[in-house]
Amino acid sequence: MSLAGKPQGRRSQNALIIAVAEQENTHDDFLLAALNEFLVNIAAMKRSQLVSLFIAVSLVGGSQFARAADPAHPDQPIVPPADALSRLKEGNGRFTAGNPQHPHESSDERKYMAADSYENPGAISLGMTAEQAAKRREELVKTQHPFAIILSCSDSRVPPEIVFDEGLGDLFIVRVAGNVLNDEGLGSIEYGVDVLGARLIVVLGHQSCGAVDAAMKTIAAKGKAPGHIQSLVTAIKPVVDAMPKGDLDTMIKANVKHVMDVLCSSTPILKAKVDSGDIQVIGGYYALDTGAVTFLKGK
Repeated sequence: MSLAGKPQGRRSQNALIIAVAEQENTHDDFLLAALNEFLVNIAAMKRSQLVSLFIAVSLVGGSQFARAADPAHPDQPIVPPADALSRLKEGNGRFTAGNPQHPHESSDERKYMAADSYENPGAISLGMTAEQAAKRREELVKTQHPFAIILSCSDSRVPPEIVFDEGLGDLFIVRVAGNVLNDEGLGSIEYGVDVLGARLIVVLGHQSCGAVDAAMKTIAAKGKAPGHIQSLVTAIKPVVDAMPKGDLDTMIKANVKHVMDVLCSSTPILKAKVDSGDIQVIGGYYALDTGAVTFLKGK
């Protein structure tokens, strides 16, 4: 049955309802096709009934059937913040225990290394086979669905994928010395939230952060760092000014919380999602000596 020949008012109502479904980021072609067919069959419904349908469709975007924002793969479920945090904690636990699984990577070379390892001569390597890893890479050519966003320091001793024992396509990572936030970093995080569908943001600081240490010393000496390094000092200065007598470790954690606050208050994208509980922003502190990440209270 075609909509052709129906009153123009009916077509306008139907188009409006479909537009609502699209606006709510369902991105589900099957749903829209089914909805269109359904609307054809109920063309004779009363206005009050159409209003009820309008409300029901609007709820789809915020319901338990929410999907990641990638329209090419609407079947990928969004990972809630609590579940994402659990995955990070589990991964860091494997890392600190010396039992990383290296998910979404090939296990073939690790098996060889484990067999010949002096420290772990009998280790069993987990993870994916070379064939499975190749399939995973092929999938990632078309799309990505990271379950968490990590804003971390550029320090070579703190690679998030290793620290949290995650693999290809699992984490959306922004790295800059001192885990400070600039427009490019903020835009990247917004992209991870608004386009890729990640619902957890972690600001990850670490023990003995050189950027924070340099900022503290430069500010104390009333000096200026060379070149563009001064931009890092400028970004960290509000934290140092607020705690002029703080030690390095205290300042590193305060810097993490400062960046968290900036993210939580960032408009127009992040603040509304934080306030509604759609996304969560938390902090983390990585201990170089133990490999453990301590999570700081977030919003």
